[in-house]
Amino acid sequence: MRREESLKFRVSYAERGDWIHLKGSWTKGGRPREIPILTAEQRGLLNEIRHLTGSSSLIPDQLLYKQQLKRYELLTHRAGFRNLHGLRHGYAQRRYACLTGWPPPVAGGPHQHELSDTEFELDQRSRLTVSRELGHNRIEITTVYLG
Repeated sequence: MRREESLKFRVSYAERGDWIHLKGSWTKGGRPREIPILTAEQRGLLNEIRHLTGSSSLIPDQLLYKQQLKRYELLTHRAGFRNLHGLRHGYAQRRYACLTGWPPPVAGGPHQHELSDTEFELDQRSRLTVSRELGHNRIEITTVYLG
C-alpha cells in the first residue's frame, strides 16, 4: 500500500476474507482496489492492527491526517528510512515471481524476448495482476517495478 492508504486503512472495513478492499477515498486517484492476503504473516499483521486500532484507522482520533503524516515522516526518518516506496517494489517482485514461477527481469529473471509464447502470455497476465494490486491498472507501469 502507499503511505496514505496505510495511514487511512481500517481493518474493520478492509478485510474481506482472503482480500483487503481499499476504499477509493484512501487511494491515489480515488480508485478502489483489492489486494490478496497471501501469507500467515499478512494475516497476523492484520490481527495486530485490528488489536491496536479497533474500528479506527492508524490515525489517532485526536489527530488530523496531516498531523499523523508528519509523525510518520519523523519516526521513519529517525529510524533511518528515507524512502519506503521500495517496499512496493519488493511486493511487486515477490508477487510476480509467485504468479509466474520465475523472478522478474530486474532480479535476474528472463526478459520478455527470451520467453516462449506461453510464458509471455503468463508474463503479461501476471504483470496486469501486479499492476492492479498496486493500483495502477496499466501494464506499462510494471516495467518500473519488474524491469
